[in-house]
Amino acid sequence: MGAPPYLGSTNPDPLTHTLNVTSARCVLARGLTAGGDWALRFPAPGRLKVHAVLRGVTWLTVDGDERPVLLKSGDVVAFGGGLPYVLAADPSVPPQDALALLGTSPHLFAHAGDEGITDMVSIGAHFELNTAGEDLLLQVLPPVIHLPRDGEEAPTLCWLLEQVLREMSSDRPGSGHVTEYLSHMVFAHVLRAYLARNESCPPGWLRALADERIAPALHLMHTDPARPWQLSELARAAAMSRSAFARAFTSVAGVPPLTYLHQWRMRLAEHTLLHEDTPVSELALSLGYASESAFSHAFKRENGVAPKRYRDTARVPRDRDEVERAVAAAFRKVCQPGGEHSAGR
Repeated sequence: MGAPPYLGSTNPDPLTHTLNVTSARCVLARGLTAGGDWALRFPAPGRLKVHAVLRGVTWLTVDGDERPVLLKSGDVVAFGGGLPYVLAADPSVPPQDALALLGTSPHLFAHAGDEGITDMVSIGAHFELNTAGEDLLLQVLPPVIHLPRDGEEAPTLCWLLEQVLREMSSDRPGSGHVTEYLSHMVFAHVLRAYLARNESCPPGWLRALADERIAPALHLMHTDPARPWQLSELARAAAMSRSAFARAFTSVAGVPPLTYLHQWRMRLAEHTLLHEDTPVSELALSLGYASESAFSHAFKRENGVAPKRYRDTARVPRDRDEVERAVAAAFRKVCQPGGEHSAGR
């Protein structure tokens, strides 16, 4: 039985704790080469998607914003999942359906445009989060985050996406485990890049994680969620009066401090119920509830079902892992690894 994600951390900062409960994993990665006149229309990803331009340039046009953005070699774009978009050699080229092209290509890298010409090479990867991750993070991410090549995170993300694609298309021992860790790293770097622009974050979890004023209080709640924290203790940690702290915290996080604590406990509970076999009574005590019944009541009020029912119906079942392995095997068969990354067709 593993320990709950908030125990035993050697780096207990709030972002690390938050990443631990999101369970980011890559569910699809494909490469794209293109040359000549070409344009591809992609549907809304429906989940976090990260796209890196490894060579050449391409124009990006997102639905609802008709101003194309030129992506250069080394640039990275993270899509929050809600909007369709077009990648093109020129914004004036009529786009074809990207899924039709990607779905019929038997190669790891699909090719758009003129055969025999490769002006652009890129990689796109889709990342799935668990329910906690969707609630905590994706709902507050903007539709598009452009990370220029000269930024701090873009070079690392380009390298990570190459590794994700390589691992997902290989039969090497431990590739699934490596891909999972790489997925966490991709997600962490996307969040770091966004948090660096924290002035643009709407009120919510992400903005709270980046706000230095309330960081000491967040650290306390994330490090010891079982403690019955009082508003006065949290305000003291932030070197503010109770009223000033409550106002500052609510304006940044979107909820009062003790509501945030309750929601954080629920995210930890959901994660543990999904991934661990910890008895509900033990989980209740670890999260600061006096009894299993008190925890169950709070959990049911939040999620609509009791903890045991949640575990039975919502935790990742073993057969889902088997399905994912089958999907990965089919993906490898379609990709036919062995030199496509060179893509110099």
